[in-house]
Order: sequence, then C-alpha cells, then structure tokens
Amino acid sequence: MEEVGKNLIRKCKEDLDAVRAEVGKVVVGQEATINGMIRALLANGHVLLEGIPGIAKTVLIRALAKTTGSKFKRIQFTPDLLPTDIVGITSYEKEKGFFVIKGPIFSNFVLADEINRAPPKVQSALLEAMQEKQATIGKETFPIEEPFFVLATQNPIETLGTYTLPEAQVDRFLFKLYMKYPTSEEEKKIIEQNITIRPFEDFKINPVLSPGRIIKLQELTKNIMHSDKIKEYIVDIVNSTRHPDKYGIKTGKYIELGASPRASIGLFIGAKADALLKGDTYIKPQNVKDVAFDILRHRLILNYAGQAEGVKVDDIISEVLSKVPIP
Repeated sequence: MEEVGKNLIRKCKEDLDAVRAEVGKVVVGQEATINGMIRALLANGHVLLEGIPGIAKTVLIRALAKTTGSKFKRIQFTPDLLPTDIVGITSYEKEKGFFVIKGPIFSNFVLADEINRAPPKVQSALLEAMQEKQATIGKETFPIEEPFFVLATQNPIETLGTYTLPEAQVDRFLFKLYMKYPTSEEEKKIIEQNITIRPFEDFKINPVLSPGRIIKLQELTKNIMHSDKIKEYIVDIVNSTRHPDKYGIKTGKYIELGASPRASIGLFIGAKADALLKGDTYIKPQNVKDVAFDILRHRLILNYAGQAEGVKVDDIISEVLSKVPIP
C-alpha cells in the first residue's frame, strides 16, 4: 500500500513539473512565485500578490490557467467598480422575463487586479465568494465551479486612490507572495520573450492538467501524511508570534498581534502541498519552513515602533524559524 502511494506521488510530481515547464515557456524566472501559486492551488487556497507594474503578474496566472485547462477571467479593480460587476446581475427582457447574467467571478482562475483600488463593498463581494465558494445574484445563490483560484494583486508603490484591505480580510488569503525584479540574465531573455513582441498564443502552452485532475490533486494533498511532532512544530511556530519572549525572539517586541489559528491551519495544508510538489509522501520540518514566510507575512501585525523603524515582517519570521526548535 505504501509503495502504491509513492508511485502515485511520483506521478503527481511529474504532472506538476510539467505545469512549471509549460508556464516557463512564457514567464522567465520567478520560480518562487510560480511554486507558491501551485502550492496554493494544491491547498485549495487563494493568493495575495504584491509586485510592481510590468512584472508579468497577469501573464503568470493566464499561463497557469492555460496549462491546467481551466477557464480564466481578469477583473480590473477601479474606484467606481460595483459588486454586481463581479458577481453578476438579474436582467429582464419582455420575451424572456427575468434571467441571470453571471459575472466574471464564475470562472476557475480569477485575477483580481489591484484589489486595493476598489471600495470595501466590492472587496467584500470578492472575499465572500472566495470564502463561501458561491455568489448571490438577486435572490438566487449560485455555486462557483471548482477548482476556484483567486490571485489578487496589490501595487506596493501607490497609495493615492486606494482602499487598504482590512487585516481580517487579508487573513483569508492562504499566501501572500512578493514578485521580485528579474535578474540581469533573466531580463535579457525577457526582452525577446514577452507578449508585447509575440502574441500569447505563439508560446504554444499545452494543457497538461484538467480541472478534474486539479480537484484530485487537492484531495491527495489533504492525504499527505504527518506526525504529531510536525503538528507540535507548527503550533510552536505560531505560538512564538504570540509569546515571543518565551522563545527568545528579540524582534518580537515589534509584534502588535500574533498569528491566528488560521495560520496554523495554513502552515499544515501549505506544508502538505509543498511535500506533494517535491514528491514526498509525508511532511518534513523543511516543508513547514518553506511555506512559513508566505503564510505568516500578512498575519503578523506590526506595532507603531515596528512601523516607525521600518521593520520587515520577513526578518521577524526568519528569527522565529531560527529560534523555534524542531521537536
């Protein structure tokens, strides 16, 4: 039985490697971001992505949707956007009577571009759909087709005309990823390999998965094995953000609010997804460490001293991982 499990995991890893190879046809570099998005998809979670304009955020999720054989919709968030622009409306025609026109939220992959540009009511409509996997149009509630994956982007350099996401809503995203500048060598490739010069279709991205296959991979992710010591390690990591003095974490003095139990759940399912991505049948401590930054960076609230001194949350997480012992 164990050998069957290993063979199954090996086949899954081959499929996921093929996904990364296909996405790599159009997206140069950004391996950490691609891996993070695949982990989130396996864990059936959503991603909040920060990155400057022009760094291939839209191309990345479009390529991921194409290679997984899924439907893709992009929503450009603007200050005048309404909730009905996302979920849809009830319309009326004399010949047909009342009928529903579904909005772009009814897709497998949804890019919520610059989510912080829309007012809170619109943000709430999206986050409700993410949480409940359903949307209400008029008096009817419609389920959203699985798999359902939202990538919401934020522009970190502009604050004018933006509405900051409340911390409680940010917590609903499984991961927060940073998309960084490419290296010099990668940028040389980007100059010739981009959708400004070549149409997206010319990259010939092949669908190596299907929506049904993704759902099976998500079920398999839940069944990745773990030990009680791994659960203890996860709880200790999260607990150290609430009681940093107990673990000797010096940067803990900058934490206003530690991570919630949702962080523990995220570390658990995220580590399972990381294990599957690497072809392992069970969680190792390194799997937990590999997803810790993406899980915790939007769940630790800095106090005024931390904000004033420009403390980076990632530095606190680094200290947490170095100080919390592995059981």
